[in-house]
Amino acid sequence: MRDATDPGRRAKAARAKVGAARGAALSVALIADTHGYIDPRVLARLRDADLVVHAGDIGGADVLAALPEVHAVRGNNDVPAKWPASERAALAGLPEELRLELPGGVLVVVHGDRVLPALQRHEKLRRLYPEARSVVYGHTHRLVCDRSREPWVLNPGAAGRTRTFGGPSCLILRAGARSWSVRALRFPP
Repeated sequence: MRDATDPGRRAKAARAKVGAARGAALSVALIADTHGYIDPRVLARLRDADLVVHAGDIGGADVLAALPEVHAVRGNNDVPAKWPASERAALAGLPEELRLELPGGVLVVVHGDRVLPALQRHEKLRRLYPEARSVVYGHTHRLVCDRSREPWVLNPGAAGRTRTFGGPSCLILRAGARSWSVRALRFPP
């Protein structure tokens, strides 16, 4: 049984899986902005992924516990005052940034709220993380796949019920040694 209150232990297990599978393509589910609730249709799609990446505004340890093989970063709403007291230990272990070595390149994960101004966010993320193959961020609740050049800048939108702008969504990244692809999934509100 997994320990949902120990993100460090869970992150180590996910890193081991990523490292073991470097030669093979991985399916990586990208989510963000659950705010304490993950839509069951999104959750069902995540179970098929090799690992799940959450780009912040998680909302509680129960969301992390529901996710298989999860890597997560802290969002601007992931603060002690907004998490149940019994779950704050899990919150304390969440980083503000992650770098995951996947087959074919590095995936950087941030929440994105600190990269301002918003209209220049994609350019700034590309300048901040030029070594990445892709940068994933949340915060805006808007589904975006900017593959105009590398690093790709991806936002999976909101996987919960708060400000979904067309329905809860996620992205499925297929990371192989030679190529990466991304598929957007959106569900009716």
